[in-house]
Amino acid sequence: MAESLRVVARFSNGKRLKGTTQDFKPASPRSHMIPAAGGAPVEVRTDELKAVFFVRDLEGKASRAKLEGFLAAPAETSQGKKIAVRFRDEELLCGYTLAWSAERTGFFVMPADIEGNNLRVYVVTAAAAEVRVGPAAEQLAQRVLAARH
Repeated sequence: MAESLRVVARFSNGKRLKGTTQDFKPASPRSHMIPAAGGAPVEVRTDELKAVFFVRDLEGKASRAKLEGFLAAPAETSQGKKIAVRFRDEELLCGYTLAWSAERTGFFVMPADIEGNNLRVYVVTAAAAEVRVGPAAEQLAQRVLAARH
């Protein structure tokens, strides 16, 4: 039997679904989630998603300050090269990736904030307004964060 992974599916329309999945595959056009609130499994279509957040805990810690940007992180780690993603809804995700290509449906990001609730994030490429890798990732993060303050 496949392992149940705790996930938060964030949809392009702003909807969010928390639960578990046993069949998420990046190449598959759909997967299924068992909602944390209970009920029957729900089919999740990849083309309707913004991202899938694989999490430690479905509740998270609201009291924890969310760290943004790269926090003086190295340019490359065993998790890959720096990447910054600005989603169409203006959310910023900073981390590392081993395989990003604009031609792919999506890609995994290991968050820069290793103490956060997110273990890894599957980003749907179509939901990203802007993606930068390497030194350009740091520049994108700084630009987005500066615009917020």
